[in-house]
Amino acid sequence: MAEPLNSGPISTRLQRIAELARERPETAFRSIHHIIDLEFLKDAHGRVRKDGAVGVDGLTAQEYEQELESNLRALLDRWKLGTYRAPPVRRVHIPKGKGKTRPIGIPTFEDKILQKAVAMVLSAIYEQDFLDCSYGFREGRSQHQALEAMWQATMSMGGGWVIEIDIEGYFDAIDKAHLRSFLDRRVTDGKMRRVIHKWLKAGVMEEGRHRHPDTGTPQGGVISPLLANVYLHEVFDVWFANEVRPRLQGRAAPFRFADDIVVICEGRRDAEKLLTALRKRFEKYGLSLHPDKTRIVPFERPRDGGGGADRSGTFDFLGFTHHWGKSKKGNWTVRRRTARDRFARALRSIAEYCRRNRHLSLEQQHRALSRKLRGHYGYYGITSNMEALGRFHDRVEAVWRYWLDRRGGKRRMTWEKFRCLLGHWSLPPPRVVHSYV
Repeated sequence: MAEPLNSGPISTRLQRIAELARERPETAFRSIHHIIDLEFLKDAHGRVRKDGAVGVDGLTAQEYEQELESNLRALLDRWKLGTYRAPPVRRVHIPKGKGKTRPIGIPTFEDKILQKAVAMVLSAIYEQDFLDCSYGFREGRSQHQALEAMWQATMSMGGGWVIEIDIEGYFDAIDKAHLRSFLDRRVTDGKMRRVIHKWLKAGVMEEGRHRHPDTGTPQGGVISPLLANVYLHEVFDVWFANEVRPRLQGRAAPFRFADDIVVICEGRRDAEKLLTALRKRFEKYGLSLHPDKTRIVPFERPRDGGGGADRSGTFDFLGFTHHWGKSKKGNWTVRRRTARDRFARALRSIAEYCRRNRHLSLEQQHRALSRKLRGHYGYYGITSNMEALGRFHDRVEAVWRYWLDRRGGKRRMTWEKFRCLLGHWSLPPPRVVHSYV
């Protein structure tokens, strides 16, 4: 007799579900809710960030954990009885650059725990379905893997024609009826579907007003990235693999990180036909492509001595501007540099920190700025981006000196004094963390 799904370590339970999902790709799971028990909730709690902002109830992780065992038991009871009420998410707006903001939904801490538990079970199923072109919010996959795979594909094709796809307000535009129909194909468990329905209907609390949008899943929720991936998996990934690719004349490679998508086409005609089909496909499922940001970029490998070099443009993906350049051996290769808007955004963040904390000790400021620079290098420190990393390092030094000079008093922080200061409090130099060859 097969061992029940809710026995054994959490990882073993999830592995059994994953194996069943892999063996039965056309099967919808009707009874998987029982896998979530007290031990499962404890495991989910351990995976939830404890330093995040509070939800509408104002309860912090530390306050919730003062009675963790009893709180999780009460949560489990409500989950089992179906009486769990999904609270609205608290909506805030964070700067996006160029004066724009991005709306973020913040669930309550308890809601995050249950969302995480449900997401863990659903991920075990959907990880067997998701395609290789998808990289966002998936365990064991990252932006840098997407960047490396795209580099390999672009070099293999010798460039081509790149379609940059920008979905307007994606998380807020997801059609809930279509999402439910997509979920029907793999998950029909009543308790699972009811709690997902409650999250989709919970609404948002913004400036004291409780609203119930007809579309969307709040960006920032623990379950939202998975639901958003399920949606684009059906709308774009599967459609491209099954219906588009067989009809193309040349090679094409899609790359998706959540709603950030690019497709590299070997031929211009394929790219133009695909873009037309994309607009119709996305419109069918309630999604709008930005009329200016969605575009075709000529990205063919330049030819030495002119004759085609002017047909090579640039495009942005995952915070990098991609362009052709010469390697040390004199060969044309795809190179990446920090995208202009990301560079400016990161520098503004540094300047804001220095402004707000200019009266802290040099040791405290140096420690914080060093941590921020290492984080910047940790993402943007890739092969061919040393020039941008060096500029960022130099600009951070200039910003630091400027705000030290503004601390007040008669002693000015001249460049001469600042260079002496750097002799003891030097900032981390630029370095390549991710080497792509």
